[in-house]
Amino acid sequence: MRQLSIALLLIPLLFTLSCRPQNTQSDLTVAAASDLTNAFEEIGREFQKATGTKVVFNFGSSGMLAKQIENGAPVDLFAAANVDYVSQLEQKGLIIPDTKKIYARGRLVIWTPRNSVIRIEKLADLTSPEVKRIAIANPEHAPYGIAAKQALEHAGLWEAVKTKLVFGENIRQTMQYAQTGNVEVALVSLSLTAENDGQWVLVPEELHNPLDQAFAVIKGAKNEAAARAFAAFAVGAQGQAVMKRYGFTLPQ
Repeated sequence: MRQLSIALLLIPLLFTLSCRPQNTQSDLTVAAASDLTNAFEEIGREFQKATGTKVVFNFGSSGMLAKQIENGAPVDLFAAANVDYVSQLEQKGLIIPDTKKIYARGRLVIWTPRNSVIRIEKLADLTSPEVKRIAIANPEHAPYGIAAKQALEHAGLWEAVKTKLVFGENIRQTMQYAQTGNVEVALVSLSLTAENDGQWVLVPEELHNPLDQAFAVIKGAKNEAAARAFAAFAVGAQGQAVMKRYGFTLPQ
């Protein structure tokens, strides 16, 4: 059973890598939270222009990526949507401690398609009979799902809306549920709203734990130097300009 569990955890990573051109030994492999897709792909292109190093990304939920790394997935740098997942790997001796760094803070929003007749101005509006299905990322392993559950609980709404909830495997899948009309509303990251034509309202930060996002170089990484360079680039002027454009709050 343990071997089967490990195999199932590695399937998403293996499938993702098989769908890309074969990466070379010099390519940098970054496992990153789904809310970083747009920002990190742009940063990756700028990094390659500046250094000549190609970055191969594997985007997914932070919890699932952390499990893949625990089970030996070939990753150089792990960028989570919550510092807790990096800290868990640190406790298990799987990262290089001096590379652990908070690079941004994310924000949770309530999102509806532009053409929706439903108008959401606050979390309490999710109890409306018009809202039949609400997508959130799976709180078992996705930081934005954890934040969504915390916000609904702190607002006293969890019991009222839990039968409406549809769980996305990660925050991008959660957004896709709303884009395709499978749900009326989605609680997603602010960073994904830039690429999707819709209406959104920020969820008050005091309703959930901060979405402090951190990364670290994995111990034994084949491309440690490149991983350190990419991390420095992401928190440098060029990288932080991109992060800010996608709605991330920059670290102080």
